[in-house]
Amino acid sequence: MSVHAPRRPCAAPERRVRGRALTLGLALALSQGLLAPWSAMAAQAAPAAAAKASPAQAAARVAPGLFSVPEGATPQPPEIAARAFVLQDLGSGQTLAARNADVAIEPASMTKLMTAYLVLQALRDGQLKAEQLIKVSDRAWQTGLAGGSRSFFAAGSQASVEDLLKGLVVHNANDAAVALAEGLAGSVEAFVARMNRQAQAWVLPTTQFVNPEGLAARGHHSTARELSVIATHLVNDFPQALPLYATKELTLNGVKQHSRNLLLFRDPTVDGLQTGYTEAANYGLVATSHRPGAVPSGPERRLISVVLGAASPETRANESQKLLNWGYSAFDWVTLFAANQPVAAAPVWKGSQASVNVGRVRPISVAVPKGQASRLQTSLTRNAPLFAPLVPGQTVAILHVMLGTQPWQSLPLQTLEAVPSAGWLGRTWDAIRLGIQ
Repeated sequence: MSVHAPRRPCAAPERRVRGRALTLGLALALSQGLLAPWSAMAAQAAPAAAAKASPAQAAARVAPGLFSVPEGATPQPPEIAARAFVLQDLGSGQTLAARNADVAIEPASMTKLMTAYLVLQALRDGQLKAEQLIKVSDRAWQTGLAGGSRSFFAAGSQASVEDLLKGLVVHNANDAAVALAEGLAGSVEAFVARMNRQAQAWVLPTTQFVNPEGLAARGHHSTARELSVIATHLVNDFPQALPLYATKELTLNGVKQHSRNLLLFRDPTVDGLQTGYTEAANYGLVATSHRPGAVPSGPERRLISVVLGAASPETRANESQKLLNWGYSAFDWVTLFAANQPVAAAPVWKGSQASVNVGRVRPISVAVPKGQASRLQTSLTRNAPLFAPLVPGQTVAILHVMLGTQPWQSLPLQTLEAVPSAGWLGRTWDAIRLGIQ
């Protein structure tokens, strides 16, 4: 099916898109004066006020002041003391910064992001129950001893899926990872096969898992970018798990342990996700943070950072914080269309109606360099001709977002409603019209 420029019926909606972007940009620029929590003024707040600060206000003390990027320039990230990094904006799906993001590296315990995803998926689908008891095998116990990160589940004991998942997430526990893998798939090998099938389904060409816990093994590797993809799926598909990832300490089997994610103790807007270490990979951290958007009453922004190959636990935390702060300060977040809001009406042939509304089930948002939202422009291309029947969710168009003359983002648009086929007479008439064109 070929892609063409929109036909005349779509021209007016496209002009409205450009006008909407311009209006949003001007409104955003005017609203910056209301963003005191993110400005340098926040750092001067009285200590008494700080003691009562909300999480968002507390995060403001971490973030640097606002600044603008010269028109036409792309913000440059700060120097990050790590082998590789990537910063993703979940609302827009954009990569804000990256270095060596596609270089293969041992994922270490950040492997457990995929392990947790499959366990959460099994809980959602009824393959596991939270209260279900799983026997802790000798292999699980031995793996806990080998890696150091464990929740002290004794060999031969039984533990609930809920407790094992807590140990996996909060303690970074290797024994819990193996026990869950065996409990869900019957064996570690079968579970690893599931991990790799899921990686293939997400089109992660470099990621290859050999075990569920992340201990160093030949052929066990991923990249910063692909780890960010796994983290994005985890956050988007199972947001209910974030409070567990934000847990700072947990007692299991009589042993109290603290999370190794130091950002949980420093930045109240951070609520995950996973640390990792191997001798070859050094220290890594996949972190996520949520902070208010440009409009105080609007939706929050969420970023995911991946920092790999840092020299120490302190360094991975510091560099992750630096990257997250930069992402919030260097970019404005602009919502062009609300969830399920029509972007345009695309002509339909042989259908019960002459057109179909296209848009997205999630808000259409973009991150743009600070102060440059007014330069946004959009255009639309669509599949043509478009034939009924159509069902909701079919991708039928592309929204192209430009920042001045620079291509900025291309977003697929889906049908927002069903269009059944027309009757015999309507189909015949449209076939004649198509033949004449």
